[in-house]
Amino acid sequence: MILAKVNPVGYTQSKEILKGLNEPQKQAVTHMNGPLLILAGAGSGKTTVLTRRVAYLISQGVNPWSILAITFTNKAANELKSRIQAILGERAAGIWAMTFHAACLRILRTEYPAIGKPGRFSIMDSQDQIRIMRQVLKEMNLSEKQYNPSSILRSISSAKDKLWGPGTLAKEASSFYETKVAQAYVLYQRRLAELNGMDFDDLIMQAVLLLKGNGQIREKYQDKFRHILVDEYQDTNRAQYELTKILAASHKNLAVVGDDDQSIYKFRGADLRNILDFEKDYPSCKVVKLEENYRSTQVILDGAYHVVSKNYFRKDKRLWTSRKGGSPIVVSISRDQNEEAQFVAEEILRLSATRPLGSIAALYRTHAQSRNLEDAFMRVGIPYTIVGGLRFYERKEIKDAISYLRLIAYPRDYISLERIINEPPRGLGPVSVRRIIDYADEKGLSITEALCRASEIPRLTRPGKKAAEELGAILKDVSEVENMPTHEIMAVILENTGYRRRLLNKDSRENESRLENLEELLVSMRLSTSKGETLYDYLENQALASAQDMYDEDKDACVMMSLHAAKGLEFDVVFIAGMEEGLLPHARSIGDANQIEEERRLCYVGMTRAKELLYLTLAAYRETYYGTNLTGISRFIKEIPEDLLELHTLAWDEL
Repeated sequence: MILAKVNPVGYTQSKEILKGLNEPQKQAVTHMNGPLLILAGAGSGKTTVLTRRVAYLISQGVNPWSILAITFTNKAANELKSRIQAILGERAAGIWAMTFHAACLRILRTEYPAIGKPGRFSIMDSQDQIRIMRQVLKEMNLSEKQYNPSSILRSISSAKDKLWGPGTLAKEASSFYETKVAQAYVLYQRRLAELNGMDFDDLIMQAVLLLKGNGQIREKYQDKFRHILVDEYQDTNRAQYELTKILAASHKNLAVVGDDDQSIYKFRGADLRNILDFEKDYPSCKVVKLEENYRSTQVILDGAYHVVSKNYFRKDKRLWTSRKGGSPIVVSISRDQNEEAQFVAEEILRLSATRPLGSIAALYRTHAQSRNLEDAFMRVGIPYTIVGGLRFYERKEIKDAISYLRLIAYPRDYISLERIINEPPRGLGPVSVRRIIDYADEKGLSITEALCRASEIPRLTRPGKKAAEELGAILKDVSEVENMPTHEIMAVILENTGYRRRLLNKDSRENESRLENLEELLVSMRLSTSKGETLYDYLENQALASAQDMYDEDKDACVMMSLHAAKGLEFDVVFIAGMEEGLLPHARSIGDANQIEEERRLCYVGMTRAKELLYLTLAAYRETYYGTNLTGISRFIKEIPEDLLELHTLAWDEL
């Protein structure tokens, strides 16, 4: 198939697109054909380069439908799309600007029916996965104390990141435990198939296997995507690497943007070699370094450079800015973690007199560190928001409501049935629920149909049959109304099942909060409907949302989050708490050179979030489960030249 070109926008438009770019940015934007590696340092305008590059390609006659731009969060994808539309207007329609998971989901939804597989399947979240794994362990007669469901799921996720099926994992097993994990992998996938479901890792793995195994489909997408752009390439795992490699195989028009110094997700399967070896994979590639920083002061950049430059596995680059000088980096050493948290809180309170609270962030290595900070913030009256804590869609009442919807959208989703069968209580225990599920499977019925025919199910009590049939009738009624908006379906379910009434009848602050959350859920569904989205669209968008997508930049509250969650964000003022040996770098990394390099990159990411002021805080003594321990100052602080620092409280040599 030959793709028709759109009419070039012309020289004037191209000149406008390049306006305001520095020379390396122009080189990255105007490179037309062949592989391109853009080494984009923190705050160097990579989103601007990505946006302008897409716009420039279209201005040169490239069809928008032939461009695939992949990012890691929905937030980043939406920003990319909105910026492109601001430049090109309607000409931007048709561009695939989305996350890896969303792109693979679209491919699977489109192509699966052609090969005899259902195009509609449910996406299991982490809680669903744990429920399934517990069933698997029960089937295998394994104790959850010895075989932790979350640990086994992490092992399976790691295998899928490498495109390993259960057979490969079994061959790689070197212990009895690993052999059992491989066996659990087999049963886990079988359960997913019964549910007609996939987990997040399946979305990418199955898309790669589909493209590898079906030449016609592979050629279709290779021909469709004539230009591929990948953001945050340093965070890609093996499966994502293979996906982009397959799609770009015929034309090699692959432009990757990333920074090896910001590779901090090894624990999620990110492979630093993907960006370090890009020039080996594509020997003809053009390399462009973006080293001019538009975010931080030179003092912050120099301090961060002296930390990350100690790493062996990195590409040489050094950020600079026209904003010379800047305030020194404050190092505050407190007596204990409570005093450290109090210092942070009081300093934020002082700074809030001249700047919005939302422009200030408190970052930490582990989530456990947030408690002391929260206590201190509450004492001095600082509003705060935690990013990466309990997400809106993870709250119990929201999970319950979504599970009702999933039963309508995905007829075999018995995991959702198990969640809501007694929400509100219906007197149906685990054995009764299992009989309903088995009956549906035996008769080839959907869950809703099985509920409606509960009177035919042997060994169900009379009250149980009645309760099941009533629930089935509610689900059947809303599912049979053609084109019923998602928010109306939800409102009917909440009312007719008695879920909302039960919360109203129990007068408490907690239930009041839950009702408010359900109202907010209905608002989000109404907005989804107004955009023309279906029930399936809503469920997919909700399933693909990340913690960063939930972050509200306009909220006037100090932001608290882990260093891992902070990547991609920026703040006027940044506090990094717990700058101690054993916290940053983390105790688990000490003694492992590769892990220390990852911790150093994590510190670098945290430091380069700051625009104007950077605080590094630590405690001389820290309470642990085993008692009070004397800490040690982080080696990363010691790597920063003293002339860039301003020391507070205890003397330098006391730690």
